[in-house]
Amino acid sequence: METIDEILLDAEDKMDKAIARLQQDFAGLRTGKASPALVENIGVEYYGATTRLKELAGIATPEPRLIVITPFDPTSRDAICRAILASNIGLTPVDDGRVIRVPIPELSEERRKDLVKVAKRNAEDARIAIRGNRRDANELVKGLKKASKIGEDEEKRGIDEVQKLTDGYIKKIDNLVAAKEKDILEV
Repeated sequence: METIDEILLDAEDKMDKAIARLQQDFAGLRTGKASPALVENIGVEYYGATTRLKELAGIATPEPRLIVITPFDPTSRDAICRAILASNIGLTPVDDGRVIRVPIPELSEERRKDLVKVAKRNAEDARIAIRGNRRDANELVKGLKKASKIGEDEEKRGIDEVQKLTDGYIKKIDNLVAAKEKDILEV
């Protein structure tokens, strides 16, 4: 990295990936509403290889409390049912011979609170990733100063810019977790 701008762009790219990962984690949290994201990334043991469910079947939500999984290969139904049960997401699939129906039960108050804790844990993991990116970017800026490629004022400006970037992404995480918590606790 030769310039502070390149360091900032790289840090921003890494922070965007941390936010995207958090959003993916949140999509897999059950809120009492059916969503393909609840099951699409479940690993299914299929012909000796672990394959994501969305690559083995069509996933639809015809009703607010029902997920319908239509396997591309009918012989994979048992493996899909086993994988959903083993995924420990609290859902029980029903195989009717053609499609797999996954009813979404109403969440209890205790389960909702547990899901909020999981969401907050995921958010804290994302914050840690953002802070790690900040530390790396600051070290790169200080490395430019040591190599005499920038002056002290530029180093201070670079570190301040990295901090502003970090603060913005931490705020995004806080907004995402607040929205998810509201979604989970909504009856």
